[in-house]
Amino acid sequence: MEKQLIIEASSIKPTRPDFEVIGVFNPAITKYRNEYIMMARVAERVKQTDDNFILIPHYSHNEGICIHKLPKNSPDFDYSDRRIIKNCNDSFLTSVSHLRIFKSVDGINFDLENGIIIFPDNIYEEYGIEDPRITKLDDAFYVTFTAVSSNGINVRLMKTTDFVTFKRMGNIFHSDNKDCVIFPQKINGKYFALHRPSISQFGKLDIWTATSENLSDWGNHQIMPGARVEYQESIRVGAGAVPFLTDKGFVVIYHSANKHHNYHLCAMLLDKDDPNIVLKKSTKPLIKPTEQYEMSGFVNNVVFTCGLINKDKDVYVYYGVCDENIAMCHLTMQEIWNNLGVDVL
Repeated sequence: MEKQLIIEASSIKPTRPDFEVIGVFNPAITKYRNEYIMMARVAERVKQTDDNFILIPHYSHNEGICIHKLPKNSPDFDYSDRRIIKNCNDSFLTSVSHLRIFKSVDGINFDLENGIIIFPDNIYEEYGIEDPRITKLDDAFYVTFTAVSSNGINVRLMKTTDFVTFKRMGNIFHSDNKDCVIFPQKINGKYFALHRPSISQFGKLDIWTATSENLSDWGNHQIMPGARVEYQESIRVGAGAVPFLTDKGFVVIYHSANKHHNYHLCAMLLDKDDPNIVLKKSTKPLIKPTEQYEMSGFVNNVVFTCGLINKDKDVYVYYGVCDENIAMCHLTMQEIWNNLGVDVL
């Protein structure tokens, strides 16, 4: 296992002079022609210049990205979480996220200057768009992403054939839902996806499956309780990178978090004909925070993947660290099989 920090928030330019970038993280990755294409989440906040107000960015359907003022010392607002401000009626994110594309020849050194920017642009994306996953199907690339607004947290879908123009295809799961990945091929004639609904006072934060005949209408939802790890406490699990097929089944790299919101990455092996069946899962963490840049940042002890590159015997996992920067981990397939407890002759 080899880790390296490859992109830092300090290297990313803000989209306007009164904004500052606080994080570039949770990247999707794919190959297109002869280049690696990364689509990363970039979080920006307003430079605080008013002593009496907290300045909050958000998207307005009429005005585009604009700034909302909240009274700094009002007892009506809860400022205890640096990411979210709440009162009795509303919740506000202290930053707004967009998606930005970076290109690379070697998968390590990315052009950070000339990437296309995809901004929020509708009422479902009011507080930002986050955490993309890229699935190639035939000659097109489909991007699932999370949209956050006062209307809830929705999974949305867009399509591209060139990573220059993107067609939004709308909401594919109702709120509240996130961590959605689409499998890279049909299974028994249908598209297959993993997703993670939020919950009421009943149930747990588990991975679910769904199927579709057209990528827009999803149904046949089934829970995957077998995805929850057993070697330590796990209050939430969620799909990570797009699954890849091996001769033993689909391998999924995903995340698990404990009650302290410390995240690590784990793996599971799914039946190739029925991915609802978990054949194997991690017997210990696959990738956990061990480096300083994984343990300390905007949110400590977080590693979170949305993408990987599979090269037969080698897997390159791209992941966000501490909701701030991007790292890459090189794993061999043997290391993954060992983590799953799979014997390979």
